[in-house]
Amino acid sequence: MNLKKSLIYFLFIAIIFSCATTKQVVKDDGKIDFTFLQLNDVYEIAPIQGGMFGGMARVETVHQDLVKENPNTMLVMAGDFLNPSLLGTIKVDGERVRGKQMVEVMNAMNFDVVAFGNHEFDVPKKDLQKRLNESNFEWISANVKLKESGNSIPFYKEKNGVKTSVGETFIKEFTDADGTKIKVGFISVCIPSNPKEYVEYGNMFVKARTSYNAIKDKVDVVFGLTHVKIVNDKRIAKLIPDLPLIMGGHEHTNSNNFVGNVQISKADANAKTVYIHRISFDKKTGKAIVTSELKEINNTIKTDARVGAIVTKWQQILKAKIKDIVAKPDEVIYNTKVPLEARDTPIRSIQTNMGAIITKAMSFGFNDKVDCALVNGGSIRIDDVLEGDINAVDIFRVLPYGGGILKVEIKGRLLKRVLDYGKKAAGTGAYLQRYNAVLQGDTWLVNHQPINIDKVYTVAFSDYLLKGFDIPFLNAKNKEVFSIYQPKSTEISYDIRKAVVSYLKSL
Repeated sequence: MNLKKSLIYFLFIAIIFSCATTKQVVKDDGKIDFTFLQLNDVYEIAPIQGGMFGGMARVETVHQDLVKENPNTMLVMAGDFLNPSLLGTIKVDGERVRGKQMVEVMNAMNFDVVAFGNHEFDVPKKDLQKRLNESNFEWISANVKLKESGNSIPFYKEKNGVKTSVGETFIKEFTDADGTKIKVGFISVCIPSNPKEYVEYGNMFVKARTSYNAIKDKVDVVFGLTHVKIVNDKRIAKLIPDLPLIMGGHEHTNSNNFVGNVQISKADANAKTVYIHRISFDKKTGKAIVTSELKEINNTIKTDARVGAIVTKWQQILKAKIKDIVAKPDEVIYNTKVPLEARDTPIRSIQTNMGAIITKAMSFGFNDKVDCALVNGGSIRIDDVLEGDINAVDIFRVLPYGGGILKVEIKGRLLKRVLDYGKKAAGTGAYLQRYNAVLQGDTWLVNHQPINIDKVYTVAFSDYLLKGFDIPFLNAKNKEVFSIYQPKSTEISYDIRKAVVSYLKSL
């Protein structure tokens, strides 16, 4: 009995000594690891390209795995998620969805912080306010403000009658197992490419530097979360060379660039890829080492059950409601043996067969009584390749914005300027998909003949182009625009999507 008591006593002493030793070993080493999971330009909550790529429920599986690897993991969005999508155009309980589905999914995924993208301002002011109020995550921007009652104020969330302003910056605190604590700061700016009456854009470069100077002494390290063109991100990197990493969006195609020591990373649109940034920070040196992985989100990744259930709910709503827009949404209207290219990078860079079909349909809508037809590549938003049987829903996904087709009489000189501008805009949404307009050497041919700058041409334009957003000098006020015909609601050209459906059915 005494021997047993002695053994228990010595075992107890050993455990206490072990714990004490462990406590002595585990101490603040001044170093900490944390992770950012970056998405940008996500318009579809469900997988795309026949289910092969993307899907927010798959992203959540990756997110949970990273949290298990390191609890100090943040999920961030570098802008553009409320619009456009086919789901966003439908009505539920008498209101357009306009990004509600995305906010619900992102809330379930526990996003930490998001940047404003230019397409957040596609939705009307009242709808954007609803999305802000519904969101459980933080929004930041230094250069976009809300115009309200003649004043410029920060955007805000309103919950239970309490308004909380969207900050120009955001701070996150991290603590690791050995007690190392740091504060991480974020700055954000948005490209001023979507002018709206309710939005005021400040100078993105001035505001980026000002917000950085305002936060840098309050935190250990600052990162960028932006939604601007890569050339703008590079300029910001030159202005603020102490940023270890800028997580950006807008281009829709993955890239990883360096300006000095500043890394600029962008993932592919619609969660085809995500960026995983594993960061080690040393408080003594103030240095951050960033190790980045571009991860493809594909059908080998399991669907998170909880987020997947929300996605399925919305997909079922879409299937039921789409009949309000298309009488026979599942009707096969065309079968293609050749894949129709509508992915973002090519549709914004080269003439594609999908672009040719859309513009031919625009001419078809006016009984081919036009000289040529033009649409901006940025209007084509499915970021996918269509193969085999195509139904009306596919076309509405290709062109979620809809909008009319205008028959416009313009001077040959202006038409040449427009075509030249579209060519130079390769890689952006202003690149023009064309029908009956071909570049031969340095000469534009319309109807197989060189453009006569003094001739008046009849051109089918998407109505968006005539608003001057992509091509500033192309608008109704230009003196070389002589007439504009706006189709009636009974004509197929009233909606570009219905024109494409009608054209494909005729083949």
